[in-house]
Amino acid sequence: MPKIIDHEKRREQIAEATWRVIVEQGMEGATVRGIAKEAGLSLGALRHYFATQDELLMYAMQLVKERATARIADIAANEEWAPKERVTKIFLELLPTNQEKMVEMEVWFAFTVYFRHKREGFDAQHDGIYAGVRKLLDSADQMNLLRKGLDKEIETEKLYAVIDGLALHAYLEPQRVDGERITKVLEHHLASLFH
Repeated sequence: MPKIIDHEKRREQIAEATWRVIVEQGMEGATVRGIAKEAGLSLGALRHYFATQDELLMYAMQLVKERATARIADIAANEEWAPKERVTKIFLELLPTNQEKMVEMEVWFAFTVYFRHKREGFDAQHDGIYAGVRKLLDSADQMNLLRKGLDKEIETEKLYAVIDGLALHAYLEPQRVDGERITKVLEHHLASLFH
């Protein structure tokens, strides 16, 4: 009896193999041959799922975004938490507070640099984080969580900078900027916004 293969699941497994290669070897190591080896597939089998290296890399990048978005949607839908706690948890999903999110962030940084140089018209806002920060601050304001008189434009920029800064420093100095420190810094910053 022939094996039944879930093609989408196999594509995800190949994308995860791509992530592992990138974490271990950087984008230079993310060749079709290297990824096929990591995924335990022949080159021909890998090409059955992805015709080109760029197609594979774009899929792997999109999968990072989809997984983070799904986690955020789960938090947003969970009404067991008070609104401030829910908003804080959503912001923490944007940061590498555990190993899974650290891998995703490292891969995201690598993809961003790679595609920025490879593609004309690359949009630095492709990750949606800036727009998400703004939307979440607007939601917090509608829930009457923010202090009165805040300049939301400036606070969006500050929070976006805090998130990006924490992510970058966690990547560069993981012993110093670990999940606990990230959480404390973010919670402290959010406390300055909430009343």
